[in-house]
Amino acid sequence: MGINRDKPADRIRHEPLFGPATMVAPGLARSIIGCAEHLAHYARVFNTVEGNTTFYASPTPDTVQRWADAVPAHFRFSFKFPKEISHQSNLVSVDKQVTDFIRLLTPLHDKLGLLKLQLPARFGPSGLPRLAEFFNRLPTAFRYALEVRHPDFFAKGEAERSLNRMLMEKGINRIMLDSRPLFSVPATTAAMIDAQGKKPRLPVHLLATASAPVVRLIGLPEPAANHPFLPSWLPHWRQWLAEGQDLYLFIHTADNAQSPELARQITHLLGQEMAPWPGENDRARQGVLRF
Repeated sequence: MGINRDKPADRIRHEPLFGPATMVAPGLARSIIGCAEHLAHYARVFNTVEGNTTFYASPTPDTVQRWADAVPAHFRFSFKFPKEISHQSNLVSVDKQVTDFIRLLTPLHDKLGLLKLQLPARFGPSGLPRLAEFFNRLPTAFRYALEVRHPDFFAKGEAERSLNRMLMEKGINRIMLDSRPLFSVPATTAAMIDAQGKKPRLPVHLLATASAPVVRLIGLPEPAANHPFLPSWLPHWRQWLAEGQDLYLFIHTADNAQSPELARQITHLLGQEMAPWPGENDRARQGVLRF
């Protein structure tokens, strides 16, 4: 029997959980934050954040408590499992690390959205039994999402079908990464060269395997240049929201400085409102989209 990690009825949402890629990107800080209270200002505009900091190092308990105190009750943090678990240990003998990681985040309580596991490109179909066992050993009180990068998981063959079946059975959300905009033009700036060198270029497969679909959109620096890639997403986003799914949209651009502007344009498409941020300029209101 699969693990039921569906949300209770009182958590049904009809608006997306929306946030740029990170709460500490220098470019993003220049766009949004007008004072030292970075996260508190961020949370006035967005309702989730993709916390990559935990992938590289563990925050102190005091830092986690400050995060919890800085945001309103509706805000949701989504943190990545440490690379020690996903990349260095390859999911082998990691019970203690997992326990320590989850215990560290305990002060966030109901403000904890998804715990995300990002696997390296070398983690392929032969690792599926190990992945299934890893998920079986996770606490059921939390919600999880998985990002894979091995090409076989995007080939629409048995490997991908097996992965998707397992995720559906266990209530794990498969992260949908869309890097098409990023790779649609040659890289001519340092930010674009860096982004194209780091981000994966993989097919986009639209599938909600659990109750919290996750989309990571990696856009071009100019928000309007991303418009051609949005119409294929809109029916799915609207459907998931209409079904009461907790839709997570994490918006990137090459250096993330323009991601708030792109986020505003997408919220407009979905008929949602987004508060202004300190330092917002007229570019955020240009290029109103109609599809």
